[in-house]
Amino acid sequence: MKQSDFRAELVKIMPGYSWTLQKGKATDVVMIATGIQSSGSNRLSTLRVERKEIDGSVSYTAKSAGYGTRAPWLHTTSDGTLARALRSLQEHYENQARKYQSHASDLRVGRAAIRKATA
Repeated sequence: MKQSDFRAELVKIMPGYSWTLQKGKATDVVMIATGIQSSGSNRLSTLRVERKEIDGSVSYTAKSAGYGTRAPWLHTTSDGTLARALRSLQEHYENQARKYQSHASDLRVGRAAIRKATA
């Protein structure tokens, strides 16, 4: 696959990111792209995708970081297609959000129970 095809695949699936591909040789088995979302001069999200092709087998690794240029990578997923790797990353964050929302709700209910008991 050519870098231009890789960029087209990224833009088709994730058009909300501005993509930059690392320069490499035509013989490289790994292509790396970094996508960013920003608002003004603030970086909101960073997404890095690696496409590796060895002996006709393709794998994609996607990882993302949050706010800022120095934000740590939060999670990494791999799969045989770009769409599945990105979906897996999204599902991880949605599951984490549900887990933390549940804990926040438990704390909120616990605090309300204390107020009723003292009233």
